[in-house]
Amino acid sequence: MNKPVKIPGPDHPITITPTPSRVVVTVAGKVVADSTHALSLKEASYPTVLYIPRSDVDMSLLARTDHASYCPYKGDASYYSIPAGGERSVNAIWTYETPYAPVAEIKEHVAFYPDRVDSIEIG
Repeated sequence: MNKPVKIPGPDHPITITPTPSRVVVTVAGKVVADSTHALSLKEASYPTVLYIPRSDVDMSLLARTDHASYCPYKGDASYYSIPAGGERSVNAIWTYETPYAPVAEIKEHVAFYPDRVDSIEIG
């Protein structure tokens, strides 16, 4: 099956900028991510998403899942759960392991659903 590939533009802009503040993500009293190198991805009218380098994530707290999704602007997404967070933290994290060229900066980064973690502190 051929998946549609779309290029960001005036009708669907995507910008990626460095996040100027420290970002800390916690679940069940554990720091899952702590970064001063997060990226802010703003896509069209969607809320800004923080992408945190894998090197700043405690990957030992995560469990890869079989869940997957597709974005025509970014590519195939893989997911991780955070077992310490229980049912709420299933598929709490997504990552584009081979993102499309216009968003290549998010390679080796992960993003968290805010409602599936205890907190995402910025600053």
